[in-house]
Amino acid sequence: MKKIYSTTAIPVLLVSIILCSCSSKNLLTISVTEPAPVYVPSNIKTIGIVDRSLPLEKNENIDKLDKILSAEGKNLDKDGAHESVVGLFDELINNNKFSEVKIIDNVDVRSPGLGVFPSALSWKTIERICYENNVDAIFVLSFYDTDTKIDYKAVPIEIDGPLGIKIPAVEHHATIATLIKTGWRIYDPVNKFILDEYLVNENIVLTGAGINPVRAIEAIIGRKEAVLQVSNNIGHNYALRIFPYRIRVARHYYVRGTNNFKIAKRRARTGNWDGAAELWDKEVSNPKRKVAGRACYNMAIINEINGDLNAAVEWTSKSYTDYKNKMALRYLNVLNYRIERNRQLQQQME
Repeated sequence: MKKIYSTTAIPVLLVSIILCSCSSKNLLTISVTEPAPVYVPSNIKTIGIVDRSLPLEKNENIDKLDKILSAEGKNLDKDGAHESVVGLFDELINNNKFSEVKIIDNVDVRSPGLGVFPSALSWKTIERICYENNVDAIFVLSFYDTDTKIDYKAVPIEIDGPLGIKIPAVEHHATIATLIKTGWRIYDPVNKFILDEYLVNENIVLTGAGINPVRAIEAIIGRKEAVLQVSNNIGHNYALRIFPYRIRVARHYYVRGTNNFKIAKRRARTGNWDGAAELWDKEVSNPKRKVAGRACYNMAIINEINGDLNAAVEWTSKSYTDYKNKMALRYLNVLNYRIERNRQLQQQME
């Protein structure tokens, strides 16, 4: 059985402990890297970004009516879509995954409008755009739409009058809620495959109150700036779908069984995982099967912390098969899932 105690990987994994008193187990969290939700092949080096959100001419009148009914500002959708594209562009540039990223604004591809996710562009159109602009793949903002609702009401209140006497008054409340709806696609013309198709909705709520309607309606003044900022963030966040990301995962480890477990718990609390592992290793051959099973389980934990998932699987398997530790079987499934995710991550990084 492979025994690894070195905790050189701990600063990278950022291990933290959540103390669980009156329990045979403590909870720790580990930072792990997950593969990107969207895999972009390594042969794709140059990227073009296209804004398709402008409505088709035949639907422009309907779209204008929709803007009036939903109380949208002048050019709000157009400006918001542009900010989303800029946010996407900035994030792709900052991550240095591609040799070149460009915003392509010399093509006339439109959507039906009204927040409808349009059908995919034809591969003939995609290939033409890529050829004319010398890019390998296309990110497309397929649609962008804002839907705004305004709620206005007068609320009776009391205010301080002369001599401290309360007098009745009316306070005006205005609430404006704006729903931003976007749809995105990534086209790979070489493999003729849509790498991603994704909807993003964000809601912005602004409120205002005052003793007259003018003061209450001031909440609306900053709406466009808020919409543009959130739209930019949508573009930034969408770009992150093609990059690996870090999450924290929870793991239990045993802290009771023998005096060595108690000492190891204190060592783990101070970040001395090397020292804790030395004590757990002393108990893997304990004549008490329950204690030995717990020690093998903890040896799996230290190996996962150090990044050796294969050794962790070996120790977990021993804990379950030799000592019938039921928690080890659940942990074994978790480790096998992590190994598969790491395989995907490695493929993305090649």
